[in-house]
Amino acid sequence: METLKDRGERPRGEDGEKGEMEGEKEQAEKPTGGESEEGDRGQEPGGRGPKVQMNRRHEEEEGQGSPQTKKPLIDHSVKVASHYNSLQEVGLAARSRSKIFFMRNFNNWLKSVLIVMQGEDWWHQPVDRPGWSSRDDLNRLREILEQVRGAGPAQQVSVLDLGCGKGGDLLKWRRGGINHLVCADIAGVSVEQCQSRYEDMKKKSHSEKIFSAQFINADCSKEVLSEKLDNPELMFDICSCQFVYHYSFESEQKADMMLRNACERLKPGGFFIGTTPDAFELVKRLEASDSLSFGNEVFKVSFQSKGSYPLFGCQYHFSLEDVVNVPESLVYFPLFQHMAKRYNMRLVLKQRFSEYFEDKVKKESHRSLMMKMMALQPFPCDEGGRQVTDSREEYRHAEEHRVRAGVQPPVGTLSRSEWEAASIYLVFIFQKMS
Repeated sequence: METLKDRGERPRGEDGEKGEMEGEKEQAEKPTGGESEEGDRGQEPGGRGPKVQMNRRHEEEEGQGSPQTKKPLIDHSVKVASHYNSLQEVGLAARSRSKIFFMRNFNNWLKSVLIVMQGEDWWHQPVDRPGWSSRDDLNRLREILEQVRGAGPAQQVSVLDLGCGKGGDLLKWRRGGINHLVCADIAGVSVEQCQSRYEDMKKKSHSEKIFSAQFINADCSKEVLSEKLDNPELMFDICSCQFVYHYSFESEQKADMMLRNACERLKPGGFFIGTTPDAFELVKRLEASDSLSFGNEVFKVSFQSKGSYPLFGCQYHFSLEDVVNVPESLVYFPLFQHMAKRYNMRLVLKQRFSEYFEDKVKKESHRSLMMKMMALQPFPCDEGGRQVTDSREEYRHAEEHRVRAGVQPPVGTLSRSEWEAASIYLVFIFQKMS
């Protein structure tokens, strides 16, 4: 049996025993511990806090658990699809009044950097950076993503947007200069709206050539997507899965099918990129809570229990302002990484949002894009401007940073509540081996 370990101290349960990731079928052995290099992200970037580890054997066979401890798996796909189908389109004026207006812009900025601008950044990183194996790998990455941006030699670049939603990333792919896009999502209404956005974009493009596209309504954690492609021979350069993959971790079968759809049609050297909640961060905050939930005025996470966390089907309920209100599942990343190896994928990068932000904001072009996208709120706001909340406590961190750094106002920030919500997520990038 192989044990996957992530360095750091395990979270403590309510009885004082350290919490653990538990397999569906048998109890985990107690891990040996160690210290984590990853700090607390439940605050403004740059903060540090308690360390967490979850550790578990993962190669158990189906059906070996105790009937007394094994919980029946509940399929929440219909509930998730129904929620996103019911979300109403709102105009810019309504969005700008939201308490998470800047957080949503921040998330969009982060995805823009990940999708369109990442290749050039990585090319300037040293080869001995953890996760890199050779200059050839860096060159391949640079070539693929610069071609997506239209900066490389002519080549047909195809992208799979797995969990496309209403098409929020269409403009990013247009800016990337891709040739073909396949959009797939479980929510049929969302797919229709995505296709409508695409058709509107084509009409307004005038003489500019826009990528071709196919739109598929499918549960990508249950159905084989390659069987639904218009071109059965189509291979992808990139698969993008933004804020979606965690829904598949209800069961091993669903998680594996989602991975299969993401990776099996990738070209050698292609990339699987995405964003998902950080299970270690979620469990750390849960264990620090006096109840089975945590959050603030913009988001809330509620678990059914704590102290022991199954590898699959570890459900929690997540709500975010008026945007999200659905059951989700923890993604134990070492297991996710191990499963990806079945499809010849290797992990290239994994960073929490705050780490990714701190890394990318150093570059002038990224800061410029951030200002253009209004990804951070000026504090104090300009005369006639509006903060998402009137509470001074929500911006104490920004004021303290301004004084500590000796900079003149305004400074760019998110409210404390927005930072706490955004910092539960991480960025991941896998590459298909030759």
